[in-house]
Amino acid sequence: MNVRFTVLLAVLLLCSACVSHQGRSDGQTLPVADHDYAVFTEQTYSPADWPETLGADVYVPRGAGPFPAIMLVHGGGWREGRTRSDMNDIARRLARHGFVVVNISYRFAPEYRFPAQLHDLQQAMHWIHDNAGAYRIDSERIGGFGYSAGAHLVTLLATVSEGDELDQPHGGAETRLGAVVAGGLPSDLRKFDSGKLVRQFLGGVREEIFSVYAQASPVVHVSPDDPPMFLYHGSWDQLVPVDHARDMYSALQSADIDAELFIDHSRGHITMFLFDGDAVSAGTDFLVRQLPANERE
Repeated sequence: MNVRFTVLLAVLLLCSACVSHQGRSDGQTLPVADHDYAVFTEQTYSPADWPETLGADVYVPRGAGPFPAIMLVHGGGWREGRTRSDMNDIARRLARHGFVVVNISYRFAPEYRFPAQLHDLQQAMHWIHDNAGAYRIDSERIGGFGYSAGAHLVTLLATVSEGDELDQPHGGAETRLGAVVAGGLPSDLRKFDSGKLVRQFLGGVREEIFSVYAQASPVVHVSPDDPPMFLYHGSWDQLVPVDHARDMYSALQSADIDAELFIDHSRGHITMFLFDGDAVSAGTDFLVRQLPANERE
């Protein structure tokens, strides 16, 4: 085995407990039932006249329900190359904890630029409400979970207030989320110096369209009516530096939003996603607390 790889693996194992977790009320993992579930693949959620047909895989716990639901959104720099299947492991974890999981696809840059992707998530939320009965969803308990670009989109959806410019024309009350888990979150796109991914997503360099960079930044939209949020990040992240998570956490605290910040001091952007067990477990506990089980379940 390569010596360098062996040393890196040893460091990761030694640092597996090197985390900081701010904002949590206690360190206990909540006891939950291990639900069996069914999966309905390739469900089309986009309207018939949408520019691109978009699908979702829906994980439904067995039982009477109604169950809380999570819209799950994958990462990948807002561009083609990653798919919703990247989130299958997280979807299964959430379904076993009694959540209906709607694991969605969305349109990619540069063919489709911001705010097209936000519009996709808004349409997905309308579809979830429209189909709540079919999938035994409690429409009063819908959260969001995303990583990287997916975290950006979910968090932007959660922070855009009703009546905001970005809330038109596809938003509204049905697109509000009850809780959010966001990993590797790029919370402030103004911090990126017109890198290729952000430039393709927003359609220009920062100096030319600074107002768009600001409008697309979740941290700009934080307000007291935002839902509770759990943020997790790797302190070694070079693609999306950890200050994005810290800035977002501070903004949420200033707005008196219930928030938690989980920092893993042995992970980068990719390794945080690949080896995310502790963070996802803590985030799942957060969702269980924020979107508690119905007595009928």
